Amino acid sequence: MPSHPLDNPAYASLTGPHAHFAERHGRVLRYPQQVAPWLALPDEPDADDWADLAALAGPGASVLLTALVGEPPAGWEVIWQGNGVQYAGESVLGAPEAEAVLLGAADVPEMLDLVERTRPGPFLPRTVELGTYLGVRRDGKLVAMAGERLHPAGWSEISAVCTDPDFRGQGLGARLILAVVHAIRERGETPFLHTGADNPARGLYESLGFTLRRTTTFLNLKVPEDLPAGAR
Repeated sequence: MPSHPLDNPAYASLTGPHAHFAERHGRVLRYPQQVAPWLALPDEPDADDWADLAALAGPGASVLLTALVGEPPAGWEVIWQGNGVQYAGESVLGAPEAEAVLLGAADVPEMLDLVERTRPGPFLPRTVELGTYLGVRRDGKLVAMAGERLHPAGWSEISAVCTDPDFRGQGLGARLILAVVHAIRERGETPFLHTGADNPARGLYESLGFTLRRTTTFLNLKVPEDLPAGAR
């Protein structure tokens, strides 16, 4: 049976709506390094796929995976792994937000500054190209934002939800999530999201109607410095 698009969302994105971003070696795909840190293996990677991953990333490189069936081969060092959860939003309808403004390339310096102060997860200089990003400004200062990241066919991931510490407690995160969901729904797609298994924000997501779909593991691996003979 074919897998669900959300079972391997980075691969489904890079072979689907985000194919124009894809850098490829064999069956292994990745986003440009200024767009997103994710690399993607096919559902059941074989030895050639791992060799292609090593060739694409380079010896000794650090690679970040959102989905993996089985264990990495011998010689691949696990730098870090984290337990995560994936939520689907089939019943989340979203709502426009009057205070939200559309963010684009000109806003990236402020977005990067907000991310640096709030640590919502990976956000790079070109991440804004992945989808709709909305923000709230107070006295001209960007104080909250949310947007879209992975994009499997028919689905769009809510990401980079963050609020300046001085403006928390006003519901800005929830309002921006619903505004981004509204944009996703307007395209006839369904929202989903990932977060850490121990993230207190899970309560917020569940209160908005997101339902737990599965647990997952985020893996940061180091490519072997010396690849086996015959690796391509």
